[in-house]
Amino acid sequence: MSASRRFAALDLGTARTRALILGGQAIADRPSVVVRRSSAAGEVDVVRPVRHGMVADPGACVRLVRLALRDTRLYDSRPLERVLAGVPVAASAGDRAAVRAAVAGIAGCEVVLVEEPLAAAVGAGLDVLGGRPRLLLDVGAGIVEAVVLRDGGVSDAVSLQLSTTTGAGPTAAALESVVDMTAGLLRRLPAAARPAVRALGLVITGGGAHHVHLLRRLRAALRAPVTAAPEPQYAIVRGLMRLCLRPDLAGDPAPPVR
Repeated sequence: MSASRRFAALDLGTARTRALILGGQAIADRPSVVVRRSSAAGEVDVVRPVRHGMVADPGACVRLVRLALRDTRLYDSRPLERVLAGVPVAASAGDRAAVRAAVAGIAGCEVVLVEEPLAAAVGAGLDVLGGRPRLLLDVGAGIVEAVVLRDGGVSDAVSLQLSTTTGAGPTAAALESVVDMTAGLLRRLPAAARPAVRALGLVITGGGAHHVHLLRRLRAALRAPVTAAPEPQYAIVRGLMRLCLRPDLAGDPAPPVR
C-alpha cells in the first residue's frame, strides 16, 4: 500500500484528542473540548463531547472531529481516503455508531473503527498476531480497559469508567478498583496459561501509564513484570496509523466486557 495514499488515524479521548496522517511528521494533539455560543449576548460554554471514552454530545463531537482533522491538513490537504478511529472495547453499538457518524460526516470517506486496546498494543510494538495471550492495560482519563490479546484481536476484556481523574491518571480512590479489575482478568485465564502470561508481563498505555503507585500495586497483585509503553499517551493513535496499512487487523468486533 503506497505511502502516498491519504489515511488518517483519530483517537477521540475524554481529555485529549489526537490525530495523525500517513507520512505526517507530528501528531496533532488538542484538548477534547469545543467552545459553543450559548446565548445572543455572546456567552460561551466549554463543552466536552467525549465522556468515559464515549460520545456524550454528538453535535459537539462533530465539531471536535472537524478541528482534529483540520490540524492534520497542515501536513497534507488532499481529500481523505480512510480514517481509522479508536473506540473502547466497552462501547455499545450505539456508541460506535455515534463515532462513525461524527467522523464520516466530516471526513467524507470510509471510516473503520478499531478497539483502542488493540490499537494501543500495536502502537506499543506488541506482537498481537501470536497465539500466546498478552495482557494490556489502557489507562485513559475517563475509562480504563484491561484486555487479553491473542491471534490478532481482543479475546477478553474488562472495563472501568472513571468519574474523576488527575493529570497522572486515576485518583487514589480508583486505583484499587483498577488493580482488582486487572487481577481478576488474569484469573479468568486458564490456569495452565497464567505462568506464561505472567512471564510476558503487563504493558500499560494511556495517559495514566506512568502513575508510580499504580505500577507498584499492579506488580504486587499480578506477581508479574509491569511496564509502561514508550510515550504511552500516543500508543493508540500510532497503532491506528500502523493498522491503516494492515486492514486485515482493523475492524470493530467486540467481545463481552464485564
